Amino acid sequence: MAQDDLLMPVPLPPLVQEGLAKSFNLIKLWEERDPEAVLAAIAPRMRFIATGVPILADGVSYPISAAVVARFPKLELVANLGVGYDNIDAGACAARGVIVTNTPDVLTEETADTAFGLLLCVIRQFPQADRYLREGKWLKTGFPLTASLRGRTMGIVGLGRIGRAIARRGEAFGLKIAYHGRTAQADAPWPFYERLEDMARACDILMVSTPGGPATRNLIDAKILDALGPQGVLINIARGSVVDEPALIAALREGRILSAGLDVFAGEPEVPAELIAMDHVVLLPHVGSASHATRDAMSALVVDNALSFAAGRGPLTPVAETPWPSRPEKAH
Repeated sequence: MAQDDLLMPVPLPPLVQEGLAKSFNLIKLWEERDPEAVLAAIAPRMRFIATGVPILADGVSYPISAAVVARFPKLELVANLGVGYDNIDAGACAARGVIVTNTPDVLTEETADTAFGLLLCVIRQFPQADRYLREGKWLKTGFPLTASLRGRTMGIVGLGRIGRAIARRGEAFGLKIAYHGRTAQADAPWPFYERLEDMARACDILMVSTPGGPATRNLIDAKILDALGPQGVLINIARGSVVDEPALIAALREGRILSAGLDVFAGEPEVPAELIAMDHVVLLPHVGSASHATRDAMSALVVDNALSFAAGRGPLTPVAETPWPSRPEKAH
């Protein structure tokens, strides 16, 4: 029995490639000499795509735009590696009856650990203290005193799975918690702020865990940073696009906020030289979910979504825009 074709436009991890190759004829677009000719040949029959954001695909980008979706008239599934899927026009997929899946839950705890570890490093300056010791400065005098988590309030921007996991960690450390999102959540025990600026003014830690995409681009701008104030700390483990980087650099340089911890950047892997030059910020190379166990679990979920859907059992983790089984009729 002939295997179905599956298009992989970007180099996903070996576990994904090996898992999908057992059940599909895997078309690795990045290896093709003439990708455009290959796409022209397969587009009329292609039903499945597996993809991922650049950080999980060796830096290779292939946005699944509305134009890409329209090019594949028989497309049924886009299986994405990553909980974020701003690399996919989910609205365009929904309009054509194409299901999009992501990899939630399996990376929640790892990413929340990273977020809170980043917060501790920013507040207590642990990376700076490490450098201080290695440079022999401790032999001359002790490391300067730092800020503290004591008495602080953490405002979470985006109370999804990861946001809630961060909130639980914050409570364990004695922090007061508040949150901002599209709507209040009935089962959330923390204060809800409809206006982000109001929450920033009431908090001194702003934890960004909201999805990326056009709706949240530059959500954290100069106005929000000024509301956070001179003792405020910004932590971003969401998407670099959510923060207005020039505004953040200016706020840090001018002391309008205390510090920042960033795992994501607008043009990653390029990082603004101004941020790199600042010793009072902590910068990580987008490692939120970057452990062997978590990345393997994410890879397995991509494969399981594709296999389950192709077998007629439906997707395991469809995104909100393309729920299952309720979906519009395909428009061919």
